[in-house]
Amino acid sequence: MHLYRGCACGLIIAAVMSGCGSEEKGHQAAAPPPEVMISQVVSRDVIDFGEFTGRMDAAETVDIRARVSGYLDEIHFTDGQEVRQGDLLFQIDPRPFQAALKNADGQKALWKARLAQATADVQRYEKLVPTGAATQQDLDKAVANAGEATAAIQSADATIDQAKLNLEFSTIKAPISGQISRALITTGNLIRADTDELTTIVSLDPIYVYFNVNERAMLQFRERAKASVPPTASQPDVRTLKIPVYIGLDNEEGYPHQGIINFADNKVDPSTGTISVRGTFDNSQRIFKPGLFARVRVPLSEPFKALLVTDRAVATDQNQSFVYVVDDKNIAQYRAVKLGRLEDDGLRVITSGLRPGDWVIVTGIQRARPGKPVTPQRVEMPRPGAKVEAPPAATAPAKDSAPQGAAHQ
Repeated sequence: MHLYRGCACGLIIAAVMSGCGSEEKGHQAAAPPPEVMISQVVSRDVIDFGEFTGRMDAAETVDIRARVSGYLDEIHFTDGQEVRQGDLLFQIDPRPFQAALKNADGQKALWKARLAQATADVQRYEKLVPTGAATQQDLDKAVANAGEATAAIQSADATIDQAKLNLEFSTIKAPISGQISRALITTGNLIRADTDELTTIVSLDPIYVYFNVNERAMLQFRERAKASVPPTASQPDVRTLKIPVYIGLDNEEGYPHQGIINFADNKVDPSTGTISVRGTFDNSQRIFKPGLFARVRVPLSEPFKALLVTDRAVATDQNQSFVYVVDDKNIAQYRAVKLGRLEDDGLRVITSGLRPGDWVIVTGIQRARPGKPVTPQRVEMPRPGAKVEAPPAATAPAKDSAPQGAAHQ
């Protein structure tokens, strides 16, 4: 009797336990699909850019040296100031050059007097020789003296010109407009002509940016150049193409400054496979200085339609990039994609694998499985740094409502 009662209790307990397990399994099987957030791919015009690094350089650079030797009397500028072409910079003691000029003037005057005397002798002897009052030798000597005086006057003129130049060179002026460096010599020192560097001047406006372009970008430039002229025309010069170039400084976002490419070297460096290119930029605001580092961007194509997504929508599977596209039945579909460049707003260009109107998972991609249903909520395509928030509950899709992954065609 007791044994019977024990068996009956065991059966009841087993039945209860079995019922609980079935209810738990049923509860698990009825779990809703994972919630994800989806965004429609962005379709817009983009441009293929090449990005390089460059250095700024002055359009003109002059090392200031004296053309004459002498002692420095005065310095007429402040270290680092901007100067204009023709401004006085240094004054070498002019007195020795003034004295040399006076001496040259005196020598010319002397020879002019001798020429006058010799000319008078020639005129007189030409009358006396026929009468026998003077010999032919006297006449020849007078003619020779006149020729010597004439030559000496020409030499004196050259000496005067040189003395004037030396006196002018004792005053050193700015040959270009720009910013001057510090004075490398102080007053009272002897300056040696064409040897001692006194200072340097660099022009500021415009400013040049030099950067090296790889072969791929160079060939794309060439293709753009060919497309801009008739097939029978010759290759246009880089200056006539007016290719825009954009730069940004180290402390700036993006590439806010625009210029024009005005030079490309005549050969490719075989050791690096690059060609030197130069852009010119307005520097009237004095933003740039020679030697600064610059990030350079050059358009390599005309605008073209492209599809873009946020990088958070892209995952990688054994070196294969992919996204999950949610179809009109709310099923997550695996889609292999090829990635293009990253745009300024943080969206990634997708060169293949997506179609206009596709909806991709941007949040919850780790919960999605290919071929499995999801519960999507639509959001705007997020940008980097932006917080993705689900729409209000009132706008969220109902469980049995129309599919949320459907694209609007």
